[in-house]
Amino acid sequence: MQKKIVVLDGYTLNPGDLSWDEISVLGELAVYDRTSYEEIVSRAAGAELVLTNKTPLPAEIIRELPSLLYIGVLATGYNIIDLNEAAAREIVVANVPDYSNASVAQLVFAFLLEFASRVGVHSDAARGGRWAAGPDFTFTLSPLRELAGKTLALIGFGSIGQQVARIALAFGMKVIVHTRTPKDVAGLEAVRFVTKEDAFREADIVSLHCPLTPDTQGIVNRDTLALMKRDALLVNTARGAHVVEQELADALNEGRIAGAGLDVLGAEPPAPGHPLLAAANCLVTPHIGWATVEARSRLMAVAANNVRSFLRGNAVNRVN
Repeated sequence: MQKKIVVLDGYTLNPGDLSWDEISVLGELAVYDRTSYEEIVSRAAGAELVLTNKTPLPAEIIRELPSLLYIGVLATGYNIIDLNEAAAREIVVANVPDYSNASVAQLVFAFLLEFASRVGVHSDAARGGRWAAGPDFTFTLSPLRELAGKTLALIGFGSIGQQVARIALAFGMKVIVHTRTPKDVAGLEAVRFVTKEDAFREADIVSLHCPLTPDTQGIVNRDTLALMKRDALLVNTARGAHVVEQELADALNEGRIAGAGLDVLGAEPPAPGHPLLAAANCLVTPHIGWATVEARSRLMAVAANNVRSFLRGNAVNRVN
């Protein structure tokens, strides 16, 4: 008899350009685009396997699902799952690691190149007639910068941080790293490990790539922002809770740092009037770093293989 598989929030992974076929052949599949907290138990009732991206499965929900044997997280982070309750029930929890390294690193440099070259601003001006009406063959609306020679400070040095470091070195940048576990990586011998304070103090750009822990929650705050150069940039493609958001907005609005590129916020979607949505020199994208077609295709393939392996009795990418 086929196992019942329920996807609680499949839309962000597959808004219609991918296929669930690899998973549908493995059991009786039901896919919901979105599931409210109140709908979780009724939709997952009787399911042996539940897949979720951001829909939480806390202890009180898991207790209401007596058939549950497997939770597949359609992401790398699994803080939405109560691992203790899952372990007590001997429920396997698996995630999808390392599927979006290239895509997230690419977004970091999309932010940096926009700040450096101001492509969007200048394209809008040219298309709006300003170039055609000008007296010269060229004009600039703000100072343009080279990334070569700039110091990039990485907070965290996992697989994404390492990918960002490789690209930065190819641009001719200097790379410094603050991490709790310094390690030598082949091809990245030019990276220099520093203290947190030196990372913020020396950097022309600070880019966050650390997991969310008690030590990294709020790591960007009034004190660390005060260490940064006035012409420095902050990029966060990791977790919104790394940033004390009002304190960053104040620093931007007061010109104490030059700009920020943010793909994540503390609450997603943010409430209207969120201070960083209107902050000066702040680029905000709606958590898209993971969402290239290529990255989502890899995520789907690994998620399907996780389910397949579990059903064969050999769970992979297990996190509990």
